[in-house]
Amino acid sequence: MAITFDDFLKVDIRVGTITRAEPFPEARKPAIKLWVDFGPELGEKKTSAQIAHHYTPDALPGRQVAAVVNFPPKQIGSFMSEILVLGFPDADGEVVLISPDLKVPDGGRMF
Repeated sequence: MAITFDDFLKVDIRVGTITRAEPFPEARKPAIKLWVDFGPELGEKKTSAQIAHHYTPDALPGRQVAAVVNFPPKQIGSFMSEILVLGFPDADGEVVLISPDLKVPDGGRMF
C-alpha cells in the first residue's frame, strides 16, 4: 500500500540517547525497560523493548536509538510505555536496534 508524503510526516521518528536501562522480568517476553533522552524539546521518555536477546541493560546507556515519539502512551503490565524504539529483525527474528552511525543531536527528527 502506497502512502503520501503527508502520511509519512504524521509519524514522528526522533533520535535519542538511552539514559537508563533495567531488566523487565515481569514482561511476557524477555524485555528491557528503557529511558531515552530526546533533548530539551521532548525530554526523557520511557518504553519497554523486547531486545534482551542482543542487549543487556548495562550495555545500553549512552547508545543513541531511533523511536516513534507520537504514539499515545500504552500500559505494559505495571509499566507505562511512551515511545516505540525501532529495530529490524535479525535472521532469527530477534530485534536489532536502529541507531545513527555517527553521533547526532538528541531530538533530531528523521527525514
